[in-house]
Amino acid sequence: MAKPKPLVIVESPTKVKTINKILANKYKVVSSMGHLIDLPKSSLGVDIEHDFEPKLIIMRSKQKYLTQLKKDAKNRKEIYVATDPDREGEAIGWNLMNQIGDGKKVYRVTFQEITKDAVQRAFQNPRDFDVKLVNAQLARRILDRIVGYKISPLLWKKVGSRLSAGRVQSVALRLIVEREREIEQFIPQEYWQIHADVQKEGFPDILKANLEKIDNEKFELKSEQEAKQVIIDLENERFSVSNVIQKEVNRNPTPPYITSTMQQDAFYKLGFNANKTMQIAQELYEGIEMQDETVGLITYMRTDSVNISQEALEMVRKFIHRTYGEKYLPETPNKYKSKKSAQQAHEAIRPANVFKRPEEIRKYLKEDQYKLYELIWRRFVGSQMTPAVFLQKRIEIQAGKYLFSAAGSVIVFDGFLCLKMDNQSQEDEVPIDLSHFAKDDLLKLLGINPSQHFTKPPPRYSEATLVKALEEDGIGRPSTYASIISTLVYRNYVIRDRGYFSATELGMTICDLLVEYFAQVMDIGFTAQMEENLDLVEEGELDYVKLLRDFYVPFNKELAYAMEKIKKTHNYVDQKCPDCGRQMVIKWGRRGKFLSCSGFPKCKYAQAISSGIDCPQEGCDGKLVERRSRGGKTFYGCSKFPDCTFTCSELPKSEKDA
Repeated sequence: MAKPKPLVIVESPTKVKTINKILANKYKVVSSMGHLIDLPKSSLGVDIEHDFEPKLIIMRSKQKYLTQLKKDAKNRKEIYVATDPDREGEAIGWNLMNQIGDGKKVYRVTFQEITKDAVQRAFQNPRDFDVKLVNAQLARRILDRIVGYKISPLLWKKVGSRLSAGRVQSVALRLIVEREREIEQFIPQEYWQIHADVQKEGFPDILKANLEKIDNEKFELKSEQEAKQVIIDLENERFSVSNVIQKEVNRNPTPPYITSTMQQDAFYKLGFNANKTMQIAQELYEGIEMQDETVGLITYMRTDSVNISQEALEMVRKFIHRTYGEKYLPETPNKYKSKKSAQQAHEAIRPANVFKRPEEIRKYLKEDQYKLYELIWRRFVGSQMTPAVFLQKRIEIQAGKYLFSAAGSVIVFDGFLCLKMDNQSQEDEVPIDLSHFAKDDLLKLLGINPSQHFTKPPPRYSEATLVKALEEDGIGRPSTYASIISTLVYRNYVIRDRGYFSATELGMTICDLLVEYFAQVMDIGFTAQMEENLDLVEEGELDYVKLLRDFYVPFNKELAYAMEKIKKTHNYVDQKCPDCGRQMVIKWGRRGKFLSCSGFPKCKYAQAISSGIDCPQEGCDGKLVERRSRGGKTFYGCSKFPDCTFTCSELPKSEKDA
């Protein structure tokens, strides 16, 4: 009887095929289908009195997968756990081995990219499980569970049923709510700008120069009257070039992507939201069918490290030298510094093989996969190229006490900018020919143009700027950004409109309640410090039970105070329940406000809140009501649904304006 092959367990079924081919069928490769063991949904699942002992259970929906894994492991002596190379992957494997690893040799293998060399090297150098990583993930899970399960019942009591609060999501919500209020409270301030059209005799070009200083000082023109006075003064002034400043400026390449910067660029350049970006990156990481093989095209996509392996560095330098030539290759590799909190064992997001150029493998990729791969490939290659060089020229023009200026730049050497993507907007200044201007040149005034402006409120957070704010404030980690955003939208705490977020009335209500009663949980600095403490647990410098205890003691005091102060309230309306005659009340649910019978749960009658606008459908006597799609978008539908299926994205203007 043949000896059973060693068992290899990965997280996702997509990886099974890729890794099986790499290992040449010498192992039995199976998938755990993600987490199989977790805290129970029906209870807190944490014994706070006994060092926060978690009561982990087999998830009911995953029982069949565990049963199959037990069968797969039954007669095998060796198990290799090849789950993802982060805290989450470490914990998934650790919990699983407590179920099926007894009496067997268990090895942990990790790789940053799913390529033949990386996978084979990992199997040649297996390691033990890192308990510090497991503890850090467990501490995060318990923290999130305590906050969610302890605060959510207070929201049900004060606001509405089936609402919930998350430890990290609530702080992200606060950012969006505070920005929304800044916008609401903003009062525009008027200001004026002035530019002059001037020309040097003998040259056809008209130069547009902006007024910069008056009496050598920065200025503010706050009204049309002030602007007109400047124009009157200038009409009698002599315009001449007072200074010409010229210099070469280097623009350095940017570091290779980490999770947050990839999400930001994918939003700006490709229009992808954070969730879509991570899904496509996962596909590129796990493997793409190419001819007769499945190939992992990029390194692991959840990382905050800009580190590059020596092997990858040597490969990209060889590629640059061979493809672009010596002048595009720095004498020594460009080095970039990761944040203090970055996991140094991880790498930046980069192509697994830089010689697989995007255009050469495009036929194997879906369009969105190609776009993201191209973005990652160009960013990585560019990060190891020479700087671009610009010649900047600035002309200063004096007209009495008024100083104008005009500037332009031309590219001298493109350097890493030779990789600019076809769909990338032109970031450089439009070249302006300033070569024929010299000091003391007299200029002819062709016209003076004032323009009125108003200060603008801060912009709403976009997918990109929210991720950037979360990263800068130390809220969450690379693996959590996309889920934070998705959760806020799913709960109807924020609305996402074309990639930009605004807080809903429900979101503001929840945020205000949490800020009032849970100052610690909602404090941005405290949340960032907690992330740093979790990093210390991972590094073995902080005991995770101490971290939990230090958090829980003050949190429990806030919780006790909130439970004492928050009273159950009903927002009654002047309407009777058609089923039982009790008073109707306004309640909040995940999809917004609705009317419910005050006799709930004995009477379960509920209805949407009418906008008061008649349904436009001919022959229908229904009213339009606000609804939300599963994707979080607001729309209006007929109250007679399903008899009437009319929907629209906004209320009819004539009715709404009236």
